[in-house]
Amino acid sequence: MKKIIPLLLLLFLGIDNLEAQETIIISDTLSGWHNSWVAGINASQASYSNWAGGGVNNISASGNSTFTTKYRKEKFGYGFLLGTRYGKSKIEGQGTRKTDDLLSIRNRFTYDLASHNGTYSLYGNVNFRTQFDKGFEYEAAPDGSDILISRFMAPAYFSQGVGLAYIPSDFFSVEAGLSLKQTIVTDGDLETLYGLDEGESLRNEGGFTLGAGYEREIITNFNISSSVETFTNVNRAISSTDIYFSNQLTAKVNDIITTSLRFDVVYDDDFSNEVQVLQVLSLGVSFILI
Repeated sequence: MKKIIPLLLLLFLGIDNLEAQETIIISDTLSGWHNSWVAGINASQASYSNWAGGGVNNISASGNSTFTTKYRKEKFGYGFLLGTRYGKSKIEGQGTRKTDDLLSIRNRFTYDLASHNGTYSLYGNVNFRTQFDKGFEYEAAPDGSDILISRFMAPAYFSQGVGLAYIPSDFFSVEAGLSLKQTIVTDGDLETLYGLDEGESLRNEGGFTLGAGYEREIITNFNISSSVETFTNVNRAISSTDIYFSNQLTAKVNDIITTSLRFDVVYDDDFSNEVQVLQVLSLGVSFILI
């Protein structure tokens, strides 16, 4: 835990070529409603026959969608985000395996504390996060079989927070506040895997949150957004703070083809004392639906 906090600060402050899909920043120049919807499809295929370098035949595909709507009227602002990701890969001799899976719903309310700008605002967040499909730790059982570690609503996270946000620009924000967090596990075989007692499907926690978000076009056709969120349970040591750090850089090749680099870091010692890391580099087709 002590090692990853400086790492996260370094990554968040020093890397300016990444973008995450879960940031909501409501500009103080916005008036009325603004909607956007972007979807993408990525695919790859590899086949080998008598190839000296070796290799395994495989085919993979993934899709993602991010819908956002934002509203501002005078001092009041509202933002909604629905983010989805799902991917699978078929590997010869190993069957089909999931490569990506996310369902994220975020609601954000803000109220400016000054009449001339929105630099300081009160905020309220209501967020939900889970996955669509079963997830496995592959070939981890003593007999070499797969171990189920997740499925829809197992786990799921529902959180509500209020606090103070500092928004010095249209692309950067920092916030701190109080939060409630519910961990939901609807599969009895997975309850203890996520810190719940056997026989329980819901755990409530109260604590403090810190967060920061960055979202902008850094150069023409290169978009970046990055977010870091923490949750510290008031009844546990600060070393058990949950950290969610999400980034993605999207580069536009032409009107429909994009390439992206996603890098996520999670620390949640209810699941594991080790840092969870996800990195995906992809090339695919992107559609601006709204």
